[in-house]
Amino acid sequence: MVYIVGAGPGDPELLTVKGHKLLSAADVIIYARSLVNPELLKICKADAEIYNSAEMTLDEVVKVIQIAESKGKNTVRLHTGDPSIYGAIQEQMDEFKAKNIEFEVVPGVSSFLAAAAALKQEYTLPGVTQSVIITRCGGRTPVPDKESLKKLGQAQATMCIFLSASLMHNVVRDLMSAGYKSSTPIAIVQKASWPEEKIIRGTLSTIMDQLKEDPIDRTALIVVGQCLDSKKGEYEKSKLYSATFSHMFRSAW
Repeated sequence: MVYIVGAGPGDPELLTVKGHKLLSAADVIIYARSLVNPELLKICKADAEIYNSAEMTLDEVVKVIQIAESKGKNTVRLHTGDPSIYGAIQEQMDEFKAKNIEFEVVPGVSSFLAAAAALKQEYTLPGVTQSVIITRCGGRTPVPDKESLKKLGQAQATMCIFLSASLMHNVVRDLMSAGYKSSTPIAIVQKASWPEEKIIRGTLSTIMDQLKEDPIDRTALIVVGQCLDSKKGEYEKSKLYSATFSHMFRSAW
């Protein structure tokens, strides 16, 4: 059996209990060395075979797994955060299906959630926004035109922008073209939950100058939206806990 495991955002304690159990029992581990916290490998057995997928092609990854399967070994394909978000796992799963390799996906904690924790921020504030858009800028992997920041930004929702810290000029330009005001708050969270976690807060008008003084260009998530600047009294309280709101578990006072 092959287990595709989300490693969480970085902090080894944010690996799920199931992920920890599988990793500690695995005979073969294939992980992305530049993105997965190496502290997680301390969970592995001393005699486990460990491969760095950053140096491997898809065919090479599948070949290692096929050999492990033929020997009756358990394999963990260790991905960052949650593997369903920019994890390139679909092509791997399709290969497994084609080769009759059994597999299971074990979800993890995404970095966009760890970033919210680091910022001590709720993304969905009543009266401000109830939507979160997860996206990225086009680079070597293009983004469909209908999903460009210029078009998605028109919703004025909270935006969590992956894999784009090196393209901040494009991010700022496209979001302002979409209608975001120059005063819109923005935060860049590098390595959320890692010991070296770093946060820069600013606005669309200030962030480029801030990055000149304190550069961040990789392993970072960009968060944009008015939720980052909403203080008590500037958003509506949730009806869930309102004394005047009835639901199946509580009557209004």
